[in-house]
Amino acid sequence: MQKINLFKTIPDTMKHFLSLGVSLKDKLDPILVELIKIRSSQLNGCAYCLNLHTIDALNIGETNQRIFLLDAWSETDLFTEKEKLALELTERLTLISDSNFDEDLYDRLSQHYTTEDFAYLVAIIVQINAWNRFNIATKREIDKNYKGIK
Repeated sequence: MQKINLFKTIPDTMKHFLSLGVSLKDKLDPILVELIKIRSSQLNGCAYCLNLHTIDALNIGETNQRIFLLDAWSETDLFTEKEKLALELTERLTLISDSNFDEDLYDRLSQHYTTEDFAYLVAIIVQINAWNRFNIATKREIDKNYKGIK
């Protein structure tokens, strides 16, 4: 099978999927959102999303050092407890068949996030995982000229 462009093949479906991203915009700290997207994309091996979200994170003020160490977020004090909880949730949802959700995680999350914030976290994580799968399945190549969000 040759590569397909989902936006040309199923435009109405992709339009609805893009609208989910619009509905999630500005619901949580933008840097946290980019960290979530980068970490999920690292775990899934999605080069397209890694390229895009790393550039976006840098453009909104994230540091090179934190991006370099994102793969080892739990071993450094460069990330806040709130960020670490979001990254733990990201890993558990991205690697869902390997994870367990215990009350301890919910208790720790509830110390830093409202119920609405938690719902947005889940939606953002689910969406980036879907984008990773879309891009990997269609072998979408990175945009070497991508300069970031406008």
